[in-house]
Amino acid sequence: MISAKTKVRLTILLGLAAIASVNATVARAQASPPIPNPVLVFLGAEYYQASGKSFVRYKFEVHNHGVYPDSLFAAAPTLPPCGSNTNSSRTWLDFYDMRGKRLFGFCALGSHNGLVGIWFALEEGVVPPSWVYIEMTDRQTSTKYKSNLADTTM
Repeated sequence: MISAKTKVRLTILLGLAAIASVNATVARAQASPPIPNPVLVFLGAEYYQASGKSFVRYKFEVHNHGVYPDSLFAAAPTLPPCGSNTNSSRTWLDFYDMRGKRLFGFCALGSHNGLVGIWFALEEGVVPPSWVYIEMTDRQTSTKYKSNLADTTM
């Protein structure tokens, strides 16, 4: 036979277990889904001149840019600067060729809309890599988001 004191303890323990189970379910429901990797898409090439030289700008967009919260691109003055820019963004974006050689980077995009106008440039006459990818690095959490390989021709 179970004493009244034991019954009270069991009731309390079962109640606490039920509360813990509800809290875990609520926490899972409130946790945001993981952010997917960027989908890089080539938009075209643009010829331009700067400092007396001719260049080709290879323009891209992150097709799924809308899934990235603007907070990833907010100014992050508490993190290391980008050159002399002490308000560079929390997340930096870098272009790489298919072998992993860094081509160019952005450190102050400002919002997810900046992912629509990304590019790298080469001097005219330089053969571009056949494929490129980007990595976005959230410097606050050290999380990296790596894109697909994208062609550099239409």
